[in-house]
Amino acid sequence: MQPTYEVADVLRSVNIDCSSFSIHQQKTLRAIRQCRTSALGGHVDACTDCGHISISYNSCRNRHCPKCQGHKREEWIQRREADLLPCTYYHVVFTLPQDLHVLALHRPKLVYDALFGAVWNTLNLFALNEGMQMGMIAVLHTWGQNLCLHPHLHCIVPGGGINGNGQWKRCLRSNQYLFPVKALSNVFRAKYVRQLRDEGVADKTLFDQLFAKQWVVYAKRPFGGPRQVIEYLGRYTHKVAISNHRIEDVNEKEVTFRYKDYKAGGGNKQMTLCNQEFARRFSQHILPKRFVRIRHYGILSSHWKRGRLQALQKELKIYTAGQPVKTLLRRCPCCKTGTLVTIEVFGQRGPPGKYLQAKQPVPVG
Repeated sequence: MQPTYEVADVLRSVNIDCSSFSIHQQKTLRAIRQCRTSALGGHVDACTDCGHISISYNSCRNRHCPKCQGHKREEWIQRREADLLPCTYYHVVFTLPQDLHVLALHRPKLVYDALFGAVWNTLNLFALNEGMQMGMIAVLHTWGQNLCLHPHLHCIVPGGGINGNGQWKRCLRSNQYLFPVKALSNVFRAKYVRQLRDEGVADKTLFDQLFAKQWVVYAKRPFGGPRQVIEYLGRYTHKVAISNHRIEDVNEKEVTFRYKDYKAGGGNKQMTLCNQEFARRFSQHILPKRFVRIRHYGILSSHWKRGRLQALQKELKIYTAGQPVKTLLRRCPCCKTGTLVTIEVFGQRGPPGKYLQAKQPVPVG
């Protein structure tokens, strides 16, 4: 079902001032605003069965665009299916405290790189203490339901690893959680502060504040099986700060959207912001250029998987590697059975970013 309103509708508001946004943020917002409009060109498709003709405008292909993630998500998930192991998978969430929000706004790459590094160093330390090498898939989210800054890392971790003899070793826990949460929290905090110091951050007041509070590590119960892992990844890997379906109303001055208030039991509420504030909050979650927000570590890293993953899958009585990625066909909206093929291309071609270069800041409106 097509949403009634979109993030792009808010960004098209003429009263949005983009002078405070970085050039990279302005380009991203402009790409979202122009997504699937005549500004980016398009193509003419014909159905192979009924001959129906349709005109489609090009997508912006920006990873922050709510309309451009479905196709990428499906392809990524199909590739990950071949990497699954027949074991229990755990879900652990590591959250940065509010004391780091200001630093995250000014130096996002440093803060988020340190988050990935500290989380992996923490989990890897606990695994080594168990006598094994583990793996991890980590997905960065920077937002809360109300679009305020809330950096956290969703980690999918297999319940086992490789021992010193190269054999699989299960991680057995009577409480059904991967590792003790309080211990994870303390080590995570120490590892993260060490990462900041190694990067040249020397703010003693900040460090005192960070050590004065308990950090949040949320360990969920294990997934029911590998299939649940895939379903979860499908919801979270290519998620953006807010989906179009959450937007209830947009006018020239304000936007209203739904959100879940987790402080009040997760109930659904509505929030109304002026368009300028909405654009400001949304821009906080535009990641630095070429920043990698989905990363693989240990026995799930691309370096380790070459050749060795297949051997491990055989040892665990499964072999799914090498399955071809399915081609996603475009079905005809008219007859529902035919396939759409492109017969003509018009306007701009290639990645839209190529056409959005600007030496000076360009307003969104």
